[in-house]
Amino acid sequence: MAVSVIVPAVNEERHVASAVVSAWDGGADEVIVVDGGSHDRTCQRAVEAGAQVVVSPPGRAVQQNHGAGEATGEVVLFLHADCLLPADAAARAEQALGDSRVVGGAFRQRIDADGWVYRLLEHGNAWRARWRQVPYGDQGLFVRRECFEAVGGFPVVPLMDDVMLSRALRRLGRLEFLEGPLVVNARRWEKQGVVRQTLRNWFLLAAWRCGVSLERLAGLYGRHDS
Repeated sequence: MAVSVIVPAVNEERHVASAVVSAWDGGADEVIVVDGGSHDRTCQRAVEAGAQVVVSPPGRAVQQNHGAGEATGEVVLFLHADCLLPADAAARAEQALGDSRVVGGAFRQRIDADGWVYRLLEHGNAWRARWRQVPYGDQGLFVRRECFEAVGGFPVVPLMDDVMLSRALRRLGRLEFLEGPLVVNARRWEKQGVVRQTLRNWFLLAAWRCGVSLERLAGLYGRHDS
């Protein structure tokens, strides 16, 4: 199976090259960076690292769908620009997808920061992805192209698009949880505080389930470059 890695990015000049290199090192057959209107050198850094760069309207769901439309692989793997794939990511994804009951999956995280609280976060995120079958976007979500297209791709919403995609996919089959680790930059937790950021995420998810609009909740989440 050919694996296409898709990296959505906006103003990620500090991180995007490392993400692209990790994708190549992880066995990707192609790497596509989808830029959503950067004002820095994100596109330049991506090209220098060997990625194909395409331009899209902003919005992570829109960008990832656009990248999937440009991709040629039988498997699409979505990698956030501040994350690094494990060295054998493509091979592990292909092995998991050798089981026809598996439609996709994600990787165990390693948050790039010291401290027991980060290890607890990793454990909790692993439990959610493995047992609840709801991996998030920063866990390197991969999926068979035919299944991605069957559910209509990422819902074009300002928030929770990864949760909604995971829920749609698990109706088609199983999502496999793979040992990585996939390395995640700790910048959001370091900026907001671990407890504050975690509680905010829980609040946003609970509010959404209670019917609060995603457009309203998106204003509470904040962009990495704001």
